[in-house]
Amino acid sequence: MSLKSEILEELRRRGGYVSGEELAHSLNKSRTAVWKAVNALRNEGYPVEAHTKKGYRLCGDTDVLNAEEILRLCKTKIKVFYLDSVDSTNNYAKKQIAQGEKDIFLVAAAEQTAGRGRQGKAFFSPKGTGIYMSLVVHPDAPLQSAVSATTAAAVAVCRAIEKISDKQPGIKWVNDVYLDGKKICGILTEAVSDFESGTVSSVIIGIGINISTEQFPADVENGGSLGPGIGRAKLIAAVSDELLKTINSDYNDFIAYYRSRSIVIGKEIRFLENGVWQTAKAEGVDSRGGLEIVLKDGVRRTLRSGEISIRKV
Repeated sequence: MSLKSEILEELRRRGGYVSGEELAHSLNKSRTAVWKAVNALRNEGYPVEAHTKKGYRLCGDTDVLNAEEILRLCKTKIKVFYLDSVDSTNNYAKKQIAQGEKDIFLVAAAEQTAGRGRQGKAFFSPKGTGIYMSLVVHPDAPLQSAVSATTAAAVAVCRAIEKISDKQPGIKWVNDVYLDGKKICGILTEAVSDFESGTVSSVIIGIGINISTEQFPADVENGGSLGPGIGRAKLIAAVSDELLKTINSDYNDFIAYYRSRSIVIGKEIRFLENGVWQTAKAEGVDSRGGLEIVLKDGVRRTLRSGEISIRKV
């Protein structure tokens, strides 16, 4: 553990002021080394307050984002890769898998320069205003069961947000997360398959959540944000913990929650099929996550994938 980390841990443990002399003595370092480490922490964004007679203390919440901070807040300890900037966290995850990474791991970044969403769309990922992460698991499961990771991700995001804030998001089928009628989260799940065994060797679950993003590009429709005051590392850790918990549980254990957060059920919708938009009414979500719909002529169908929009009345 670095001196910076040791000082940070000690300040958190004490809760109040700790003199530089006390820190130097307890950590067996010089006061100059302590002073330099404290300044380094400040430069990273940690709110360390200094008082001539009292010493140092960590004051207020922090929005510092790095691998160490994420891992500290994760209940389930996994390998964390952190990057200040990356083209896409999913792309970075694929490279790690190609290089032989076999463990569960998390990739997080302060910004994405080429973030990707479903249907080949871009995901706007400006620096410092959201979380951009990819969690990789290795299920060695049949392809059909691995697809449930997409539904599980939407559930995990909503649970994490509810856990650390007073917000109550909803899910637009398949896996977009909305708040107050605005899309705040996009999810892109990609599978790495072993064609010889017919199983999915790795599943990459990419998640982007807008926290304080205010300005969106013209091609981003209905974009919204959670709102300021939510720490990025705290949210990444909460989503990671909830996601690992959800994907390791039985599908029936979380599909009821998914249905309860649906903003689509009971609504008139439009869905895209073979390049043509059609209208229908969403009636429910089946036990495999498919959207049960009724067409204008009364025919009942179940959508397994695709793009939908809620019709405005």
